[in-house]
Amino acid sequence: MKILKYLDTLDRGGAEMQVLDICRNATRFGLEITLATRGGTLEPEFEAAGIEIIRLERRFPIDPKLVGDLRRIIRERSIDIVHGYQSVDGLHLHLAARGLANVREVLSFQGFVQDAKNRLVAKFLLPRVDANIVVSRWLQDWLAKERGLRFGANTHVIYNGADPERLRPTGKSIKKELGIPEEIRLVGMVGNFYRDARKDQLTVVKALGDVFDKVADVHCVFAGKVEPGAERKFDACKEFVRYRGIADRVHFVGGRTDVPDILSELDVFIFSSLHEGLPVAVSEAMLAGVPMAVSNIGPHLEATDNGEFARIFPVKDHRALAAAVADLLGNKKAADDLALRARSHAAASFSIDAHVGSLVRLYQQIQ
Repeated sequence: MKILKYLDTLDRGGAEMQVLDICRNATRFGLEITLATRGGTLEPEFEAAGIEIIRLERRFPIDPKLVGDLRRIIRERSIDIVHGYQSVDGLHLHLAARGLANVREVLSFQGFVQDAKNRLVAKFLLPRVDANIVVSRWLQDWLAKERGLRFGANTHVIYNGADPERLRPTGKSIKKELGIPEEIRLVGMVGNFYRDARKDQLTVVKALGDVFDKVADVHCVFAGKVEPGAERKFDACKEFVRYRGIADRVHFVGGRTDVPDILSELDVFIFSSLHEGLPVAVSEAMLAGVPMAVSNIGPHLEATDNGEFARIFPVKDHRALAAAVADLLGNKKAADDLALRARSHAAASFSIDAHVGSLVRLYQQIQ
C-alpha cells in the first residue's frame, strides 16, 4: 500500500515524532511511504533512518505550486492514500488528490485547533476526507464542544504510539554533560515552551523548591526549545528559580535529539500540561520505564487509565505536584512497580506496533 504523508515542517513536535516512528516501521506492515516536507530540525533523524524526503516549499497559505507538486507525486508514484497531520497539510493534499478516483484521504487531529483559519479549514475538510483520525476520545469531545467541529461516521480514535527501538539509550549522559554527580537523582520534563496554552513548565518550577526542601540529592532538567512568542514564559521560569535560590539545581537544556538518553537517567518524569491531544512524550516515558507524575487533564487520564499508571496532580497545583514527586523519590519500590506496570500498559496500547497496526486496518477499510 503506497502512502503519501505531507508535513509542512519537520521541526520536533508530537506529530513529527509520530511520523518518524511510522516511517521507521512502515515496511514491516506492508506500507510504502513517501514523505514530502519543507524540512526542519528532525531531518537528520529521518535521514539516519534511511527515509527518503521530498523537499517541497510552501510559499503562501494556499500554494498552487505545492498542490501541483503533490499531485505530480501522487500520479508518478501511484499513491493509494494521502495523509496529513495539520489543517494546512490536509488542505493541500485534498486539493492535490481532487478528481483522482482511486486516491483516499486521511486527516489526523493531534491536538487542539488554535486559530480561526485552521478551524475553518478543519470544518471544510472533515466531511470531505475519507477518514479523520483523532488521537484521544477526550480530544474528539473537546474539539466538538469548544471548536465546533462536527465529527461524523468517518472519524476514528487511534492513539499515538512510540517506537521502543528509538527509545534505546546510546550511553550519552546528561548528568556528565551538566556536571551532575552520578549519585544525584534527576527529575525532568520533556516539552517545548509554546506561546499558546499547552505546556505548563512554571508549575513544575514552583514545585521544585518544595521538592528540594524534602529531598536533598536531586536536580531537575527541562528539555525543549522555546517557540517564538514563548520567551516570556521561559524567562518567568528562569527568574523564579533564581528568586527561589535553586538555579544551580535546575537545568534548561533547550531542544534535544538525545531524549532517550535523558529519559534513561530520570528517576521521575514530570509532564505538566494545560492542554494536549495525546502526548507522545507520555508514551515515551512509559515505554522507557520511568515513573511519572502528570497533570489531571483528560488526555493524561485517558493515557494512564485514570491514574492507574502515574501519579496525578491537579492542573497548576504546584504543592500537589511536589508531594507526588517527593513520594516517588522517597519510595523506590512503589515507583519501580508503577513504572513496570506503566511500561506493560504502554506496550499494549501506546507502542508503535499498536499504532501502525490500527493505521493499516483503517487504510484497508477505506480503500
